[in-house]
Amino acid sequence: MNLNLRNAVISNVSGNTQAQLEDTIVDAIQSGEEKMLPGLGVLFEVIWQNADSNEKQEMLETLEQGLKK
Repeated sequence: MNLNLRNAVISNVSGNTQAQLEDTIVDAIQSGEEKMLPGLGVLFEVIWQNADSNEKQEMLETLEQGLKK
């Protein structure tokens, strides 16, 4: 069986509202389950691919600051 994780994650959340997407992200983070990390990675990939250079820079700065804690 060949499972395409990206397609599965995107299929599962396509058409979701912002509130539903937020719930998905918050639930994945709060659960602390390692199996949720690939799905969060796919969502981040979508964000990154749809961000302009200023948004990418802001994300990188936020990530850098968050990793300094």
